[in-house]
Amino acid sequence: MKQLYLITGAAGHLGSALCAGLHARGAAVRALVLPGEDTSFLRRMGAEICFGDVTKPESLKTFFCLPAGTQTILLHCAAVVDIAGKTNPALSAVNVEGTRNVMRLCLAAGVSRIVYVCSVHAMPALPHGRVMRELQSYDPVPLEGGYAKSKATAAQLVLDMAKEQGLPAVIVLPSGIIGPYCGRGNHLVQLVKDYCCGKLPAIVRGGYDFVDVRDVAEGVLAAAERGRVGESYLLTGNYHTLTEMTAMLARITGRRKVGAVPMWMAHLAVPFAKCTARRRHKKPLFTHYALHVVLENGRFSHDKATRELGYSPRDLFDTLEDTVEWLRETGEIPAGKRRTPGRCRIRARSGAPG
Repeated sequence: MKQLYLITGAAGHLGSALCAGLHARGAAVRALVLPGEDTSFLRRMGAEICFGDVTKPESLKTFFCLPAGTQTILLHCAAVVDIAGKTNPALSAVNVEGTRNVMRLCLAAGVSRIVYVCSVHAMPALPHGRVMRELQSYDPVPLEGGYAKSKATAAQLVLDMAKEQGLPAVIVLPSGIIGPYCGRGNHLVQLVKDYCCGKLPAIVRGGYDFVDVRDVAEGVLAAAERGRVGESYLLTGNYHTLTEMTAMLARITGRRKVGAVPMWMAHLAVPFAKCTARRRHKKPLFTHYALHVVLENGRFSHDKATRELGYSPRDLFDTLEDTVEWLRETGEIPAGKRRTPGRCRIRARSGAPG
């Protein structure tokens, strides 16, 4: 039976990596993008483009018009990511109601398999020294920040529909996604760009779990094939401090390391960071919520995904090398020494063409 992959949020970082990985395998892809989004990369990857908005179900008719005799797999990546920590109506509209709309349309259209891309932020942080693993349910009440609450609410919605209505859905929870491909809206990719352009004056003494976008894409596709309906899988990488991360970038680029400032000083600088970002027409990297996150426990176990899906994330240094190379090739940072071509490819799964 022929297969067709439907990808929402296809113009985003993970969506573009999924399109690249599926293109390498010769799979048929239908990509949902918002009107006005750049589709040039997706078209080069051979994706069929559909314009629509998950908050407007009537705009999704073409996207969900499925050819007869085709097994359809939907990868739901569309989301608003907001590290401001404040109430943002778009979070509920897109992340919760948009997810509800997509899941209802999947049931109506008879989609064979669904992977909902959630986030580790949908899980409450445990005290330092403990390792976080998959949950059986999601509760937004104890979580900090509108984004985390919206993703937890949507995840529970998906689980409820799987249990009560037979929705063939699996949930994956990536950590801090970074890597090559179209990551212009990604805060971590922006951090790499700022460092490489000499616009990152300092960092703080916190850390995060960083994961390569290509590994997350592999995990999403493996979850579509082998994940158990109604189950969740952490697609995380490894914890590194921001000091370690920028030290790696210094080795890769030859630029000077940046110093770390006390957390109290970073909080005082947040309003200035917001003003600078507004002048540059970019999202601020440092907000009070973001500073809170990098101080939390960032230790996750991806043992379940490794055991059941064959998930295996690569080293952060390799990811940063490929991210810098991608940004150089796209002209987003100054050109530097070129490496051997072909490093920025998603690794093929066993037995699959790559």
